[in-house]
Amino acid sequence: MSSILIPLGGLVLGLAAGYFVRQLWATKQLGSLEQQIEEKNKKVESEAKEILLGAKEKASNILEEAQKEERDRKKEILVLESRIHEREESLEKKLTALDQDSAKLRAEREALETRHKEVDEIRAKAQVELEKVSGLSPEQAKEALYSAIKEQNREDLAKTMQKLEQNLRDELEKKSVEVITTAMQRYARSHVSELTTTVFHLADEEIKGKIIGREGRNIRALERATGVEFVMDETPDTIVISSFDPFRREVARLALEQLIKDGRIQPAKIEEKVEEAKEELNKRVGEIGEAAAMEVGVYDLPKEILSLLGRLHFRMSFGQNVLNHSIEMTYLAGMMAAELGLNVAVAKKAALLHDIGKAIDHEVEGTHVDLGMKILKKYGISEDVINGMRSHHEDYPYASPESFIITAVDVLSAARPGARRGTVENYIKRLADLEKIASEFPGVKNAYAISAGRELRVFVVPEKIDDFRALEMAKEIANRIQSELKYPGEIKVNVIREMRAVEFAR
Repeated sequence: MSSILIPLGGLVLGLAAGYFVRQLWATKQLGSLEQQIEEKNKKVESEAKEILLGAKEKASNILEEAQKEERDRKKEILVLESRIHEREESLEKKLTALDQDSAKLRAEREALETRHKEVDEIRAKAQVELEKVSGLSPEQAKEALYSAIKEQNREDLAKTMQKLEQNLRDELEKKSVEVITTAMQRYARSHVSELTTTVFHLADEEIKGKIIGREGRNIRALERATGVEFVMDETPDTIVISSFDPFRREVARLALEQLIKDGRIQPAKIEEKVEEAKEELNKRVGEIGEAAAMEVGVYDLPKEILSLLGRLHFRMSFGQNVLNHSIEMTYLAGMMAAELGLNVAVAKKAALLHDIGKAIDHEVEGTHVDLGMKILKKYGISEDVINGMRSHHEDYPYASPESFIITAVDVLSAARPGARRGTVENYIKRLADLEKIASEFPGVKNAYAISAGRELRVFVVPEKIDDFRALEMAKEIANRIQSELKYPGEIKVNVIREMRAVEFAR
């Protein structure tokens, strides 16, 4: 038993000793932790004090800066308030001055109105007195005064007007001659005046009999189908095809050429060959129009316009081929537009198409200008081009600078030597009509048409016509010529007043 208790007692003592040692170690450890915690608390308190002191210092600095800014702003506000106050005082002074000036002006205006009324009353009384004394109404007196002044200064007015017109004319002529001569020097084209006949040459004189046919039936069928006249005179190996329409003459020439090649000349064959000639010529017309447009550099025209343009190749105006005339105008218009800084494309197209109405003016009622405008509108040609071409005979007002160029080149092309020709009768009649118009004016002594009708010289009686009236008469004669006569180009009217003083020394 004792052997068991001894170990148990040792075990208990060991456990008690171990527990005691553990408790001592734990107490020691606890004391160390408490000391560490206390040290940390002291450190934290120290750091907190430092932070608080720093925060107080920063807050103090911020407060001082804010107080300083507030003081500065108060100073600025005081300065602004002072300036505003000064301006208010200045404005009040100005308003006071303006009120005084306004009152003064009102008083002056009232005084002026009173004076105006007094002046009007005096003027009315004076006018009544003048009417009583002179026996004239105000209108009559004004007219008499104007007439007297005009009569006294008639010679000076005439000289001044003449000088101004001469200066303006010289300046315009100088510029226009420069532009026109530049264009003419850059372009030259031969002119062949065409008649109303075409000469058809035969290889054999005996063919004439076949063409005439039995009792003339073939020639009558040809004339009926083509609308032309075949003249067969004694001239060997030739037939003259006569018609005012070159298109018909060309159809007749082609039909006759094909009939002679075929050898069978009879009425049925004639009608067939005439239709073939028309088809061939219609096809050629489109090609001619296209070639003309390509030649002058106009590339965006519809086929219908090109076809009508080609028909102008078979249209004459005063003996001048209209298509050649249009081509020449296109070149000149392009050069002149370039010289003047205008739209070259519009000027060229308007010049090329200015006479397009002549392609159908034998078939449709209306002037070629109106017909041309309708055609161009129908096929979508631009309004600028239509405005450019419509004024070339001055039927419509000039709507653009290009329209003046078209009129100028139209006159230039028509007036070139050899470009156009009229019949002798028309030529003589036109000259006689020119002299007759001038001779009908009172005070005209003699009138002479010279330079192939391009100039009219009118000599007046100096005792009846003064310088001022001479200027007026030149304009009146020119206006009558424009309204009563038709002529290519332009006519210069010269009214000449010659005063001669004659005395003899004895």
